[in-house]
Amino acid sequence: MDQARTPRTSPQRVGLLAGAGRFPIAFARSAQARGYSVHCVGIAGLFDPELPEVVDSFESVSVARVGRAIRSFKRAGVRHVVMAGKVEKRLWFQPARFFHYLPDWRTVHMCLKYLRQDKKDDTFSLAVIREFERDRIRFESALKYCPELLVKHGFLTRRRPSPSQWQDIKFGWTIAKELGRLDIGQTVVVSERAVLALEAIEGTDEAIRRAGQLCKRGGFTVVKVAKPQQDMRFDVPAVGITTIQTMHESGGRVLAIEAGLTILLDHDEVIRLADKLGIAIVALKHEEVQMRMAS
Repeated sequence: MDQARTPRTSPQRVGLLAGAGRFPIAFARSAQARGYSVHCVGIAGLFDPELPEVVDSFESVSVARVGRAIRSFKRAGVRHVVMAGKVEKRLWFQPARFFHYLPDWRTVHMCLKYLRQDKKDDTFSLAVIREFERDRIRFESALKYCPELLVKHGFLTRRRPSPSQWQDIKFGWTIAKELGRLDIGQTVVVSERAVLALEAIEGTDEAIRRAGQLCKRGGFTVVKVAKPQQDMRFDVPAVGITTIQTMHESGGRVLAIEAGLTILLDHDEVIRLADKLGIAIVALKHEEVQMRMAS
């Protein structure tokens, strides 16, 4: 059932189009700390159950009701919106998807106008942005409101990668960047300079689980980077507690992420859990990895 709460009056209001995960909650709290009220449209079946209680006003909307989402933001007086949270593209590949989601006219228009060539992640997100812009609603980067969530450069855990794991990081980094350039995914799982899994529409956690099934002895390395053409208005790479738990359950031992371009949710809890489980986390700059590869 759709949920809706009446927005509170505020001189500064920002819209939040929320998918799955903890990022929408972290964004809302950071924006509120900066003096904004947050009107949230949560995608039904995806948003965290805690989210409606965190934001200032809330409405739940089906993934195929773009028109309703636009109307919700307009009623709330919102002119600037951010995307936060994962939207599962696999929803579009369900049987009888048209009858299941019953898209409204704005969704149909968006698909016919902007998604005829392909349905890659960037294409889909840009289609949403363009449909909203028809009503003069602009999307901004969530990081404008929560820059503190970007991971800083360096070793984040007590454990550090071994020499062989550094080789896997360098090997996987180049492949992950190319995967991002092709707009397929942002995560590569590597062991002994062999690719175990590439992320596609299933997402990071499922890619890690698949690697664990293929590499029963564990000990593999997960590399997650920003796309070379990363549009910071959407799809900013993010890791959190679930990522670490999934790595532990699947046998992962090293997580390499891109400093300054990756969101680390629940920072202190993530580091404590990784230290407890013996997982190394390192945040690197792209130029640094290239120098390591040349040496």
